[in-house]
Amino acid sequence: MAEHLPNVNTEDPGVIADLVVELLATAGRQGIGPKEIYEEIDSVFRLLSEAMQHRGGGLAG
Repeated sequence: MAEHLPNVNTEDPGVIADLVVELLATAGRQGIGPKEIYEEIDSVFRLLSEAMQHRGGGLAG
């Protein structure tokens, strides 16, 4: 996933919120509705935030 993330400041919640909006819009253009996304994950914001903080990869735990 890290290779698909933009190079932006991970500390700014506003930037991450903008990325969530962009992600949902892009998914919508591909025919994937927000309901479908939120059936799979609880929070797109949290998912992106955590992914950007752990760009180096590796397994948690």
